[in-house]
Amino acid sequence: MKRIAVIAILTAGCLSGAQAQSFLDRLKKPTKDKAVVTVTQDAAIDKLVNGDINANTTVATKKEPTTTKKEPTATKKEPASAAATTTSPASSSTHEEPDMSKKVMKNSYKVTGYRVQAFTGGNTRSDRKAAENVGNAIKRRFPEQPIYVHFYSPRWICRVGNFRTYEEAHAMLLEIREMGYKQASIVKGKISVQY
Repeated sequence: MKRIAVIAILTAGCLSGAQAQSFLDRLKKPTKDKAVVTVTQDAAIDKLVNGDINANTTVATKKEPTTTKKEPTATKKEPASAAATTTSPASSSTHEEPDMSKKVMKNSYKVTGYRVQAFTGGNTRSDRKAAENVGNAIKRRFPEQPIYVHFYSPRWICRVGNFRTYEEAHAMLLEIREMGYKQASIVKGKISVQY
């Protein structure tokens, strides 16, 4: 008897699933006295969300936004603001900003070495921001040195460099203390070194 009930439930589920609409189809369906939703997405996302069944509806989804007038005006405004932001740093060409993006050192391995710990804080958001600010200030002064801002429980820290010898780390420590970070110290641990 249980087998018959399980088979009936599975059959009903399969039949209802075959006729079910995708999530986006239900959103785009016009209803009386309600707003219409326009969704623009890539075909790969539609395939992930809805499966292979709705591959034909993706083309319709891409064509719909071209009829709306709000989106082209928004895209026209974005390049103007982007152009304004790109021209302002170019005007200050006398002071070049260092690359603040996070980078991954390729072809590297870990060895025991030294880093300079420039900041040690607590576990609050303000401490995280302070650690990032210290890291950014040091990166502006020493753009060639890697900066590590991490949360090692229970505190945020900012460490500088990958030094193989204590003497190299001590020279950087003196420079960082000269910047005003009197609490800076040398920390021994694993560092990343390129091949």
